[in-house]
Amino acid sequence: MNEPSINPDNFFKTACYFESSLILVAIVLGWVAGIDPFAHLEFNERVVFNGILGTLPLCIIFLALNQTQSDALEKIRKVLHDTLGPSLIKHHWTDLFVLAAIAGISEEILFRGVIQPWLENSWGMLAGLLISSLIFGLIHAVTLLYFIMATAVSVYLGMYLDYDNTRNLLAPIIIHGLYDFFAFMLILHAYRLEQQKAK
Repeated sequence: MNEPSINPDNFFKTACYFESSLILVAIVLGWVAGIDPFAHLEFNERVVFNGILGTLPLCIIFLALNQTQSDALEKIRKVLHDTLGPSLIKHHWTDLFVLAAIAGISEEILFRGVIQPWLENSWGMLAGLLISSLIFGLIHAVTLLYFIMATAVSVYLGMYLDYDNTRNLLAPIIIHGLYDFFAFMLILHAYRLEQQKAK
């Protein structure tokens, strides 16, 4: 769980390539498991609305945690600030929106489109949800608390996959992408304020 090292000059291109490559990983794993990663991806206006609405609780929690004082949360803020701040400030908000969208699409196709249903087929719905969420949390584990938080967010996204009793990847894709964009913008705002104070 070491702090990641990010080169601010290569951040956007590297992040886009890495996130996009997860779609290829999903296709390969899907082929191995006999699962079509895109089988439950369908545009629907109601799902789009539900996805946007489903983003609000995560954004509110993010804001609340950002205002909460604790050593564990401060460590997360410092990691995000130090690793993402110098990279985000070099890019326009539209770049960050594109990156957030790519992350939402690729990670959800991999985790909710392949890994979760693959595990569900083997061990049932609950185990599929929990184990895929633990894997998601481990991949995002920059600190122990961040692992717990990422796992909880993944459970939320996994439950939203079957919102309205209709499996559709579009809802968690929208939630994930919009939440990432919101987080990027808040981290960028905080970093800019600190830079201005330092002048």
